[in-house]
Amino acid sequence: MIKVLAACGSGMGSSQIIKMKLANVFRKKNIPVEIHHCAVSEAKSLAKQYDIVFVSKALLDVFSGLDLPKTHVIGLQNLLSEKEITEQLEAIQLTV
Repeated sequence: MIKVLAACGSGMGSSQIIKMKLANVFRKKNIPVEIHHCAVSEAKSLAKQYDIVFVSKALLDVFSGLDLPKTHVIGLQNLLSEKEITEQLEAIQLTV
C-alpha cells in the first residue's frame, strides 16, 4: 500500500482538495493507497513516514533541504487537476 500525504498552509482547505483528487486517481486505477492531509508545518516532520507528499507548488520550497531519500515531494500547479496528479505520478514511475 502506498502512503500519501497532502499538505497545505493550514491543513484544512487545499490539502483536503488534494486528498479527494488523489483518492479519485488511485481508486480509478485500483491502486491501494492510504491518504492523509495536514498543514505544511506538520508535514515537514511527517514526510519521512510517507512514500509521496503532495503540496501546492507555492509551498514546495518548505521541503528543500530536508533529508527525504525515500519520499517524493511533488508540487502541483493546479490542485483540481487529476490529469496533473497522474502525470506527476508517472514521472516518478508510479504507473497509474
